[in-house]
Amino acid sequence: MTLELHYWPTIQGRGEFVRLALEAAGEPYVDVARGRRSDGHGVPAMLRWMQDADVAHPPFAPPFVRDGDRLVGQTAAILQYLGPRLKLVARAEPARLWTHQIQLTIADMVTEAHDTHHPVGSGLYYEDQKAEALRCAAAFCGERLPKFLGWFEAILVRNPAGSKHLVGARTSYADLSLFQLVEGLRYAFPNAAERALSRTPHVVQLRDRIAALPRVAAYLASERRIPFNEQGIFRRYPELDVP
Repeated sequence: MTLELHYWPTIQGRGEFVRLALEAAGEPYVDVARGRRSDGHGVPAMLRWMQDADVAHPPFAPPFVRDGDRLVGQTAAILQYLGPRLKLVARAEPARLWTHQIQLTIADMVTEAHDTHHPVGSGLYYEDQKAEALRCAAAFCGERLPKFLGWFEAILVRNPAGSKHLVGARTSYADLSLFQLVEGLRYAFPNAAERALSRTPHVVQLRDRIAALPRVAAYLASERRIPFNEQGIFRRYPELDVP
């Protein structure tokens, strides 16, 4: 059975970290919510797995994947599950744990980036919490963004196998996710991101290497790659991009 990816059809969001891994590995998959309802796809097909009382282990929210009779939710858990199949993680357990730890740290930063525009509540409009968002974004751009990117720079430099990858000497799902993180930060905070990235050259070099991978480059140039927009995690509000 072809692997199914379930995520909202109009945004990159957290589902994009999974899409990038699947695309980079050349793994066939169905992006269910983006499909036609006449084919049994679309958002209702996704929601069924979350809401059906007969599903013993329903995912809390997208993204999740369906692999036969197995449902796996949470971005980091999905990538941990798919990593060996996609050959995007090392075989040795210490390296797998380190890759998972990096992925969880990326997830932490993604959450903090999201919270810059929704610091009070995700159910409120941005305009209803703009004052708090301005304070949150100032702290994120001035402190948290450079701290996170500095950590990624440090572990690249300290990688015993060389600074081309986060873990070992081959591309991992963590490398792909760091690429996506940098892309999102550059979209949402172009000034603050470039200021921090100017001090993390190995992160920039990794981003460029991932973008040049043939399958990734083909995906980025295709219609399958949803453009960044103001409904996703990374949103461009110029007033939040603290200079």
